Amino acid sequence: MLDTLPGEKLLYSRWQEQHALLAKLLSGSRRIAMQYSPDCAIPYIAMVDAGTVELVRKQGIEVVSSAELVQLFESALSVRQFETHLEAGRRVDRIRAGAFRFIGERLSAGVDEIIVRDWILREFESAGLVTDSGPIVAVNSHAGNPHYEPSRDTNRAIRPGDFVLLDMWARLDEPGSIFYDITWTGFCGDAPERIQQVFQVVRDARDEAVRTVEQAVASAMDIRGYQVDDAARGHIERRGFGDRFVHRTGHSIGTDVHGTGANMDNLETHDERRIVPGALFSVEPGIYLEDFGVRSEVDVFVRDGMASVTGEMQQELVRIG
Repeated sequence: MLDTLPGEKLLYSRWQEQHALLAKLLSGSRRIAMQYSPDCAIPYIAMVDAGTVELVRKQGIEVVSSAELVQLFESALSVRQFETHLEAGRRVDRIRAGAFRFIGERLSAGVDEIIVRDWILREFESAGLVTDSGPIVAVNSHAGNPHYEPSRDTNRAIRPGDFVLLDMWARLDEPGSIFYDITWTGFCGDAPERIQQVFQVVRDARDEAVRTVEQAVASAMDIRGYQVDDAARGHIERRGFGDRFVHRTGHSIGTDVHGTGANMDNLETHDERRIVPGALFSVEPGIYLEDFGVRSEVDVFVRDGMASVTGEMQQELVRIG
């Protein structure tokens, strides 16, 4: 299994030989980075078992987390990878706008969540896009469940006076391409003031998180995943909806829609990883109520001295129909 990897291969059979060869391997080293996360704060990194960490420490070695190194090798996009993300974004944004028009055109004839989902998937295929799951098409109370996906058992018709959430993610159908991931919301007709107000709180929380990243990067200051989550969550909490924001603010994006870099998270985990140049991640705060839920999602890319949103940003609820 190790033949394809660079470096010397040390063979052993007795456990005593294993320990002796480990001492040889670590000789001259004081600090070793392993897939270890103190207090298991970042479970995605905590892949090495506690016993192996103990074994290394017995050699007088300080074990530190490899979380930052993983980002540099797996989550810093190349120029070509970023270009594939931008192109996927242009295609997905076009399909997203078309999906809202499709719903509006079908309101009188009849349309439901699965019809819209399947239309989007056909458009993805025609546009040379692939996805691993989804998209999410959620109506009214279904949008109040952040993990909802339409099925034959839950499928709901879309009618005038309904709230609609579309969450879609896709990448170009080519090796090494990078996902684009967005969520937009709309209303079939004129949205009530209550829905408008909740949308505005979510939108402004999204913008506060993006602004926090932009300002830190422009000032050459370290910015960590949990701090971005704090910015969005703090805005929502100050407006009285803190208990209705039930997931992290964002996630790393790569060749998988959920990548291996820093997540914008101080809820599910306390992600202390720095946001490094080349990082791509989502910002997607949400408020989830019994009868509807609003999420507004954009993707943010960081390079030396600058951070920016990579696609279109929703500023107002889409008026459907």
